Amino acid sequence: MDRRTFLTAATLAPFASAFAAGRSGRIRVGQIGTSHAHASGKMDSVRSLTELYEVVGVAEPIAGRQAAARGAKSYAGLPWMSEADLLADESVEAVLVETTLADSARAAMSAIAAGKHVHLDKPGADRHPDFRKMRLEAERRGLTLQMGYMLRHNPAFVLLLRAQREGWLGDITEIDASMGKLADARVMAQLGSLPGHGMFELACHLVDIVVKLLGAPMSVHYLGKKTGLLAADLPDNQLAVLEYPRATVTLRCNHGDPFGGPHRRFRVAGTKGAMVIDPLESGKGVLRLSDNVHSKVCETVGDKAVMKQVTEYRKGENPFALKMPGGRYDEEFRHLHAVLRTGAPFGWDAAHDIAVHATALRCAGLEP
Repeated sequence: MDRRTFLTAATLAPFASAFAAGRSGRIRVGQIGTSHAHASGKMDSVRSLTELYEVVGVAEPIAGRQAAARGAKSYAGLPWMSEADLLADESVEAVLVETTLADSARAAMSAIAAGKHVHLDKPGADRHPDFRKMRLEAERRGLTLQMGYMLRHNPAFVLLLRAQREGWLGDITEIDASMGKLADARVMAQLGSLPGHGMFELACHLVDIVVKLLGAPMSVHYLGKKTGLLAADLPDNQLAVLEYPRATVTLRCNHGDPFGGPHRRFRVAGTKGAMVIDPLESGKGVLRLSDNVHSKVCETVGDKAVMKQVTEYRKGENPFALKMPGGRYDEEFRHLHAVLRTGAPFGWDAAHDIAVHATALRCAGLEP
């Protein structure tokens, strides 16, 4: 096994057996809404995972949107139905909520009330009380609600979360992360209609990982600047500083950056190690350690299986380039299938999601 293959296998090990076991029994799903920026991409993912999912149909609650979406390749050949009919179909186990932000909590609550599991795209709601009520209701009913935070399932972030969980980095003292892009007039107009603009709508991906690593912050300081690159009168260059007992976190969301994609990154420093993921979704980075990290592997010696301890990562610099899944959102839906079909651990409960939503609002200068 070469180093890249070994790193990939080690990173994805927590999910591998569940995914393999979860390939039996397709889940019938539907989608409510086509307005979210990820709506067509999410539909492409579930339609590509034919061994795991069967798409029953699509409901579009906004008058006029259905006609535009019907012509999209992502929805070609799918039945269009009312939201009520989709939710009344007892064979539908899960619903993808891809509505406008203003309607997302309502749509998710309707699906939960109908007894459906939900994949809810980020950030989940424009008002925190609505999000909190909906998220707690899903947990009360024993339903899985998966937030559409794709970094959770990126191999590099799976590795980061493992490093933190197993103590490789020691106590985290510093995080610096950035997620921006150059927004055109259409995107700026969309951001202008959303609370918190880009920091809330886009950088919530970063907030999700930060809260997983460190929990909710003690305090948040926000700064928003207008680049003047476009006519929109809104802060498109945003910064948040989060305070923790022993750590500081800086998050940037700059929609005036012509190289925003390549500049996206996530850097963590701790008392025993550090990790850089750069670019953000590449699966590439460097893990720096004060001590060797060991793990156990099973080897066949003669006719016996023997457990041996190997050095997985060495003291010093460990560059990595992990194998990425074929689709941007595929791992989200493989994980959801594993959770629903095999009882694989989910990992993100209501308390976490509620803390993320509140923190994302605070990072954008808003009160939950």
